[in-house]
Amino acid sequence: MPRLRPLFVNLLLGILSLAPFSGGARAQDPAEFYKGKTVDLMIGYTSGGGYDLYARLLARHMGKHIPGNPIVVPKNMEGAGSLRLANWLYNIAPKDGSVFGTITRSAASDPLLGQHGIQYEADKFIWLGSANNEVSVCVTWYTSGIATIEDMKTKDLTLGATNRADDTYQFARMVSELLGFKPKMVTGYPGGNNVVLAMERGEVQGRCGWSWSSVKTAHPSWITEKKINIIIQFALARHPDLPDVPLIMDFAKNDAQKQALQLLLSRQVMGRPFLAPPGLPPERAAALRKAFMDTMNDKEFLADAERSKFEITPVSGEQIQKLVGDLNQTPPEVAKMAAEIIQ
Repeated sequence: MPRLRPLFVNLLLGILSLAPFSGGARAQDPAEFYKGKTVDLMIGYTSGGGYDLYARLLARHMGKHIPGNPIVVPKNMEGAGSLRLANWLYNIAPKDGSVFGTITRSAASDPLLGQHGIQYEADKFIWLGSANNEVSVCVTWYTSGIATIEDMKTKDLTLGATNRADDTYQFARMVSELLGFKPKMVTGYPGGNNVVLAMERGEVQGRCGWSWSSVKTAHPSWITEKKINIIIQFALARHPDLPDVPLIMDFAKNDAQKQALQLLLSRQVMGRPFLAPPGLPPERAAALRKAFMDTMNDKEFLADAERSKFEITPVSGEQIQKLVGDLNQTPPEVAKMAAEIIQ
């Protein structure tokens, strides 16, 4: 037995000698971690839509603000109005800071509204920030014969949507519930851009829940040539561009309904949200949040955004994290009324 002691001691010393290295790996500096790496920026929608365009703009500039200067590569993972990506980020994606994404702005409120298929807790995501504080609109195509709210109430209207968990459906339901008419809803389009193409082809007559920033970016000529009728806007306050377009909040019938609308429209504050999986090392989460806001103030980024007519009104990750936490405190009766409005 005494002859085994030196072997035991040597083995113990060997194990102890590894401890500093394993601890060092856990506390790896962000610059060391990201140097020479590729970071995937996952997009929950098809290419060509607003979320996709904002993400690709961000990807062109954010890498230089992340310590170690990794290459940021945009990749699309569409499906179920970005719910597929939200669930993947939460449950499957690497949690080391090598992946982040952009999903629907309603991701934080959807669990409160009883949406099906959700496999995440919104407040556990690492919210990095939003590129803008959004206003959305409901529009109809110029050949539809529907140009006003009164037309909506008295004429048949077909609206396109991706699925029931997306703004394209929920904002249409908001209008229907508050204004008292029932449009025909055509769902199943893979992304908002596909709904717009369907409107142009005449498959549907309009789209609700379309970001005003996306309209200006992707189809500025449609505005000047009056190819779309802007019927109503969705936000807590009117957009400066749209002073004469009715605001959905104006149609609340009582204080309880107004509270429910405030819950539904809180998503607009996080108009183009970017988020990372839960469980990131704190120093990498902080580095990504700082890199996001540094990008929002980057002169080259802003010039690129201006050339493409992107609206940039950034909201920090810390602000969004607080908003998501506050949403979780919503009284059940308010959440129930909000859910009834959009279902």
